[in-house]
Amino acid sequence: MSSSIEAEPGTSPDSGYFARVGVVQLAAQLRAGRVSPLDLVEIALGEAARTQPVLNAFVTLDEAGARAAAGRAAQELAAGTDRGPLHGVPVAIKDVIDVQGLPTTAGSRHLAGNIARQDADCVKRLRAAGAIVVGKTATHEFANGPTGDRSAGGPTRNPYSTSRMAGGSSSGSAAAVAAGIVPLALGTDTGGSVRVPAACCGVVGLKPTHGAVSVQGVIPLAPSFDTVGPIARTAADCHLLWTALSDGPSAHPPIATPRIGWLPPGSLFPTTPEITGLARDFAGDLIAGEVSVPDAKELRDAYQIMQGSEAYAVHAERLAAAPELYGEEVRDRLRAGGEVRGWEYVRALDLRDRVRPAVAELFRRYGFLALPTIPLSPPPLDSRAEPIGGEQVDVRAALLALTSPWSVLGLPAVSVPAGLLDGLPAGLQLVGPPGSERQLLSLAEHLQTPNL
Repeated sequence: MSSSIEAEPGTSPDSGYFARVGVVQLAAQLRAGRVSPLDLVEIALGEAARTQPVLNAFVTLDEAGARAAAGRAAQELAAGTDRGPLHGVPVAIKDVIDVQGLPTTAGSRHLAGNIARQDADCVKRLRAAGAIVVGKTATHEFANGPTGDRSAGGPTRNPYSTSRMAGGSSSGSAAAVAAGIVPLALGTDTGGSVRVPAACCGVVGLKPTHGAVSVQGVIPLAPSFDTVGPIARTAADCHLLWTALSDGPSAHPPIATPRIGWLPPGSLFPTTPEITGLARDFAGDLIAGEVSVPDAKELRDAYQIMQGSEAYAVHAERLAAAPELYGEEVRDRLRAGGEVRGWEYVRALDLRDRVRPAVAELFRRYGFLALPTIPLSPPPLDSRAEPIGGEQVDVRAALLALTSPWSVLGLPAVSVPAGLLDGLPAGLQLVGPPGSERQLLSLAEHLQTPNL
């Protein structure tokens, strides 16, 4: 079948074809014969090529592989083999995740020419669900940064404003979904690397419970925190991608009237008041009260200690052998991690273990916690200090300030678009108890479609 669908010009968040049609609609169109998997693949490849000079969302496109997979998907659907709603739908994969036969470079000169020998477990799951991998998306170097503007392939730009950061480290995946290049993408989240770019780019991003999805075939950053997470334009689409990743039921859990505890973000980090207002207003009447988390700021420090130490352990030999192949910023972060002392790591572990029971008690009182995802609008590319309330703050610390505590605790969290401030996205972060990914996504969908 030849495609009669044409992409609109431009690089705004609503310019790409997949910005205007959800996965459920795509699945219906495929089964009705109105489009074919090859149609969708050609659209995604065309959108990627069109926007690449401006957004730099991709590092590799697998044109031949995607077209071959589209042919197989079409044959299966025609023969009555239906793998579910992702069957024949294009998806993009962050370039720290192995896709057989494609480069996995992790945004680093160290891994130039590194070709994956097999699919990562998460990619195998997507292929089993019928999804079609169209390419690999840009990442902050070795996924070690929240800004998305330090990579061997250059910075990824925000579809809302190309002078702004897309966030990191899953910068390309979030930008590709926001621009409508693909409907779905995979990222990884260690301290915020799915949630931060999701908030910056105005899409939905889920960090699952630590250990809920295999990280086999994923280049590690800090194994105690590393997770693989889905990115989509809506919570409903994110739920479908999560179902394929987790091999769980596709039906949404019933949404009762949840009780949300609001965590004032200023208790963690200075936050732009307008962003606080957007996030709280978006959660609306579901907020049942304000909460506090003991030692919340200390959890941020614990994350820096533990992540830094573990990242250095991953890179110690490579750092010693060829430090010049790292970008200066990531090299300095890794070396700082190497200075962490054993007793500091042990104290960070002790803090985590002390806080967990108190947070578990909060979840007994409130089903979920809510706060903004990031405390400021997406900063300009290369900015490392920005004002919040008259105070200059470190951009990298700010971007991770509201997400990293939940990574230390291993909890699932989702970022959902809460509105625009001066034309730039703001995100609401919902945090739940271990294993509550489906409930979080159901709640996020409820907020996105209040008439549910």
